Amino acid sequence: MLKALVTCMCWLGMACGPMAHATSVVFLNPGLSTETFWVSYTQFMQAAAKDLGLDLRVRYAERDTQNTLAQAREALQGSQRPDYLVLVNEQYVAPQILRMAQGRGVKLLLVNNALTSDQRHILGAQGDVDVIGSLVADDEQAGYLMLIDLLRQHGSVAPGESLDLLAFSGVKTTPSAQLREQGLRRALAEHPEVRLRQLVYGEWTRERAFEQATQLFKRYRQTALVWSANDQMALGAMQALEDSGRFPGKDILFSAINSSPQILQARLEGRVSSLVAGHFTLGGWAMVLIHDDARGVDVSRHREGDAEVALFELLDPAQARRLLDLQARQNYRVDFKALSAVAKPEGYRYPFSLKLLMR
Repeated sequence: MLKALVTCMCWLGMACGPMAHATSVVFLNPGLSTETFWVSYTQFMQAAAKDLGLDLRVRYAERDTQNTLAQAREALQGSQRPDYLVLVNEQYVAPQILRMAQGRGVKLLLVNNALTSDQRHILGAQGDVDVIGSLVADDEQAGYLMLIDLLRQHGSVAPGESLDLLAFSGVKTTPSAQLREQGLRRALAEHPEVRLRQLVYGEWTRERAFEQATQLFKRYRQTALVWSANDQMALGAMQALEDSGRFPGKDILFSAINSSPQILQARLEGRVSSLVAGHFTLGGWAMVLIHDDARGVDVSRHREGDAEVALFELLDPAQARRLLDLQARQNYRVDFKALSAVAKPEGYRYPFSLKLLMR
């Protein structure tokens, strides 16, 4: 009787063994725990992890790369190592984490900011680091779209006339900021009627951009357009304009990236004329890749290598309203399991897109 019971328990253990250990993931979030973008990013990521049965832990660096490195060291060299570590190459921190990961048996996935070519060279010399890939949005295209759409909103310019533009970029050593600037400059090359009066680094913050814009609007009184590499800097610049007695969307047209409730409301009100969003979903899509990799799927066969994902979309007021409603409910109505490549045909490609939330 006892032998039969032990045999039954062993059989149950074997049957349930794969379910007993959920795939564990640590995400090194580079942002502030109060930062709207990174909080919404995490919420979407957590929704995906829950749907896919992943054990996700999120560590906020509070915009301090030393915190990121300490958290990476704890995750990779501590006694309870995760199965996967998700990181952002913010301020080029990835090489140090790659070195920490050597021989640790933890798989890495990069999101938002991929490795540079130099960093890929470093990775090539470290064969015992398992990087399953990177998942990044098309930041260059986002920077380009903002100015092109802003010009469409403004309308044609008479021959011989020009439009003065101010630009607010993020942290200079962040790849996403650099790529968005490249997109801006591509658009400028196509539109010589636009004069970039000054580009400043607002460090992604509302406060810094407010201080800069207060001075810039005095210096460049003919400014017609403002390009901002995120929502918080746009909101700071708009506040500076309002404090000067002028009106965003009327006296000066603004563009921005991201989908915080404040910037979505500004789009609804017409204070922001051009808004691009979508990359807050990257963490959620990363969970799908990890879910599949843990089940033996070669995820590279179902995506175009480490190519950028076309996630950024220009939002009209109706789409801004849709995203506001989804955020308020914190229910994005995405079936993450259905996106998995498990048991899908060879030709299946991951359909990651903001449109999945807009249906």
